[in-house]
Amino acid sequence: MISSLSGTVRHKELNNVIVDVSGVGYKVLVPTDTALEATLSQPIFLWTHLAVRETSLDLFGFLDKETLDVFELLITISGIGPKTALGILNVAAPSMLRQAVASSDTSYLTRVSGIGKKNAEKIVLELKDKLKVTQEDASTGSAQARADGDVLEALVSLGYSERDARDALKKVSKDIEGASERVKAALKLLSRHA
Repeated sequence: MISSLSGTVRHKELNNVIVDVSGVGYKVLVPTDTALEATLSQPIFLWTHLAVRETSLDLFGFLDKETLDVFELLITISGIGPKTALGILNVAAPSMLRQAVASSDTSYLTRVSGIGKKNAEKIVLELKDKLKVTQEDASTGSAQARADGDVLEALVSLGYSERDARDALKKVSKDIEGASERVKAALKLLSRHA
């Protein structure tokens, strides 16, 4: 099993990077924010999970161990494959997922293609036992998730794609509270990339 890769980024796309390890290029499926952070011809270290199927071997990579651990928890849920788990991590970082699970908020999960309300509820229910949800997650999760949902909705209504809005929201400091302040901070980030 390949549990980590350390090498040089040779190529990148929105959902994968090619990592050159001693002359061998490994295609690694990664969350979108990881692909955006990766810099061509620069070193990268990824925690990895190798998904073995009859017709393919897919390597999934993450910048930190916590995200890998959450990914591996997600794929233990019946009906959630590696690509769906990666889709979930594209819309919700592990901390946000923990808060959503603590507050039984399915709004982030239903934004993932192929996950309806029933599947989202099933994921939340199964993750409650598996994720290490703290009391702090439970108390802040509901309000934070609702506020972030409002921020996403506002940014999309202003004409930004949901992906761009979500990426900007991930970069907004957790110290900034309140939907209106978070929208302003996200707009500043989005205007820099425009």
